Amino acid sequence: MTAEEPYLVQPAAGVYAYVQPDGGWCLNNAGFVSDGGRTLLIDTAATERRALALREAIAGAGVPLPRTVVNTHHHGDHTYGNAVFAPEALILGHDNARTEQIAAGHQLELIWPATDFGSVEITAPDLTYNDRTTLHLGGTEVRVIHPGVAHTTGDSIVYLPRQGIVFTGDLVFAEGTPFLAMGSLAGSLRALELLRSLDAETVVPGHGPLTDPSAYEATERYLRYVAELAREGRAKGLTPLETAQGADLGEFAAWRESERLVANVHRAYAELAGEPEGVPLNILAVLQDMTVMNGGTPILCHA
Repeated sequence: MTAEEPYLVQPAAGVYAYVQPDGGWCLNNAGFVSDGGRTLLIDTAATERRALALREAIAGAGVPLPRTVVNTHHHGDHTYGNAVFAPEALILGHDNARTEQIAAGHQLELIWPATDFGSVEITAPDLTYNDRTTLHLGGTEVRVIHPGVAHTTGDSIVYLPRQGIVFTGDLVFAEGTPFLAMGSLAGSLRALELLRSLDAETVVPGHGPLTDPSAYEATERYLRYVAELAREGRAKGLTPLETAQGADLGEFAAWRESERLVANVHRAYAELAGEPEGVPLNILAVLQDMTVMNGGTPILCHA
C-alpha cells in the first residue's frame, strides 16, 4: 500500500472507516456499518472512480453493498459518489443538505475544471430529517444528529453509542484546517460541545486519519484563534485578506490547507457584522482570496 491509497480501519466489529490520504481538498473519509445482512454507508467520494473503489472496498470486506447511505453534508467530495450506490440504496441527509446539494449542482467541476470527476449524476437525499433520527442494524444503533449550522447549514453527525464511535463529517479535519465558508464559526464551537457530550472514544473525521477527542480541543483552539484574529483585524479596518496575510498561524501552520484561514476570517467578519449564521458569502471572492493566500496558485483538488 502506498501512502496515497485509501485504506480501511476497523475500530469495532462491523464498523469500518475508509480513509483517503492525505485528507486534502476532495480527499474525504467515508465509513460503513454492517450486521452482516445489511450495510449502512456514511458518505461517498468526490469522483466516480473513487466511489467505485469505495464500493469495491465494501464488497472486499465481505459485507453486502449498502441499502442506506447517510450524507454528513452536501459537499461534492462527500456526495458526488451517491449515484454509484443508488437506486439500490436510500440516501439520507439533513433537510438543508438536500436543498444545498441541489442548489450546488456540479459546483466542483466549476471550481476544478481540470479534474476528472467521471460521470457524476447529482443524487440528493431521498429521505431527510430535521433534528435527529435513529437507524438500527441488528444490534447496532446508529444515531444521526444535526448539530445546527457548523461546517454547512445541513451537517449530520453519525454516532454509534454502543461502540463509542462518531463520524464527524467535516466538523473535524484531523491535521487539516477547518473550513467555515458555508457554515458558522459560532455554530462550529457549539457543534464541538455536542461532540464532546457524546463521549465517543474513536473519532472518524471528515478528512485525515482516525483520531480521538483531543481533536476537538485542537479544533476549538483554532476557531477561537480565528475569532480573535477577526475581531482585531476588523477593529483596525482591515479586509479579511489583509487580516489573514498578517497572521502568525503558530501551532496551526503545519495543518493542511492553511489558505482556508482567509475563508474563515470572511465568515468571522460576517458574524461580527451581525449576519445570520450560515448566510451565503461571496464564494468567488473567498476563492480568489484563498488563491492569494496560496501564493497565487489556485487551490487544487487532489482527487
